[in-house]
This record gives sequence, structure tokens and C-alpha cells, in this order.
Amino acid sequence: MIALAGVAKRWPGGGEAGAASAGLSAVDLRVGAGEFVCLCGPSGCGKTTLLNLIAGLEFPTEGEVLVGGQRVRGPGPDRTVMFQESALFPWLSVAANVAFPLEVAGVGGGERAARVERYLRMVHLWGFRDRQPHTLSGGMRQRVALARALVAEPQILLMDEPFAALDAQTRDVLHAELERVWLETKKTVIFVTHNVREAARLGDRVVIMGTRPGRIKRVLDSKLARPRAINHRDVTEVASAIEDELKIEIEKVIRDEGDSAWSPSGRPVSAGADGGLGDGI
Repeated sequence: MIALAGVAKRWPGGGEAGAASAGLSAVDLRVGAGEFVCLCGPSGCGKTTLLNLIAGLEFPTEGEVLVGGQRVRGPGPDRTVMFQESALFPWLSVAANVAFPLEVAGVGGGERAARVERYLRMVHLWGFRDRQPHTLSGGMRQRVALARALVAEPQILLMDEPFAALDAQTRDVLHAELERVWLETKKTVIFVTHNVREAARLGDRVVIMGTRPGRIKRVLDSKLARPRAINHRDVTEVASAIEDELKIEIEKVIRDEGDSAWSPSGRPVSAGADGGLGDGI
């Protein structure tokens, strides 16, 4: 369903001496219909850029992005993006927030009401349909955002770290909810995360990305049975394999962003002139 061939993305003037800075380089990736694919990597590796290219919010400098065999030339109703923030309209009720994409698309009142009810029931929020967003917890707001993303019935759901701002317990609940919804709807999902356990918990495949410039380092296939639990031994093993692949890339980012005193974990740091700072306190 989704194919990226030789995709590169550069921005003018962001590199050394005014040279173009590379966000992505030579990315080749194919995602089949109904797959759940996680993009995992350190900050700055181009995960969000890759998602935006598929969404049609940005365009590649080189290569091509295809959806259903057609080149992506902009956003379309076949793709919906869900962001880290729920981005709900505070002056609208839960039901009105979910209905908004259908109103924009000109869907009639009867069909609109039926779809809003279907997807709010799917995320177990039908009983909260008349509430305002500020009265909901963070996890509930993200479930409203998920219903809104699904209500237009796109083929592809693009998710950019949608649970990153939530506490661990709420994330675990939403992982199970998302897995259930995905199994029910059979959408194609591309899910961006920097959390290796989240990637192992959710993905059929995990695309591990390297950085400077962003590229695909390795793709791990996951054969784990569903439903999955975040603390299951097999999920932990897959997460450890992802973490091992990412360790060098994360150190590279920290080294580039830190000063000369930084040292990878486990290596001694020599005391400098300020080695006795704090003595006698």
C-alpha cells in the first residue's frame, strides 16, 4: 500500500557553511495493507519527517512516495494523522469534535451521527459524548482524537508519538485499546515512537532508524502473538534487540549535542580543573 523509493529530504542552509542539511537519505520502505509498522529511533533521525512525507505534508528532495501505486502530491482522505497532542477544539463537545472532519467533508447528518456513535463506542467514550475536552483526562482526550482520526474511515492511520505525553499506566491502557481497534478495523498503521517497549508491544515490524542523516538501519519482524502485554518476556526480548541496535545512534546524537566532558556510559570521565568543585559542602 505504501512505498518509498530512494527518498531523501534536505533543507537549504541548515548545514555547515550554509550547505543543505539532510533530514533523510536514501530511504526505501514498503508497507503492506493492514500492517502495523513502528518507526523507532533517536531524536533527529527523521521519524516525523518520514511520516509527513507519507501524509503529503512535506515532499521529498529526491525519490518518490507512493500510496496505492500513486505518487503522493499532498494530503488526502485516504490518510489521517494523529499527533502527540490531541488538538481538540475546546469549545466543542466530544461528539462535535469527532464529527468535525465529516462536516468538512459534507457528510449528511444521519450518516454523520451514525459514524460518530460507532467510533465513540469503539473507544468506549459514547457515554461522554456531551462532555467538553477540558473535563476529560489526558488518556480520554487521546481516545477522542483516535475516534476523530478513524471517523472519516481512512485506509492509513499515521500516528506521531500519540501517547508520549501520558503516564506509563495510561499508555499501557491505550496500547491495548489501539491494538483492539486495529484488529477490528484492519487499518494500515505507521506509528512513530522513541520508546522501544512501545515499538515491541505494538509493531508487526519495527523500522529502526539511524541518524545524521536519517536512514533505515534495520527492519525487525515481530512474530509475537496478539494480544500482547508490555511486560511479557517476549516483548522485553524484542525491546532489548531494538535497544541494542539504537545504542550507537543515541550515543552519536548525545556526542554531537554535548561538550567534550561527555563520555558513553561505563567509560571513566577524567577530572578536570573543577574536579574538586563542591568539596566541603
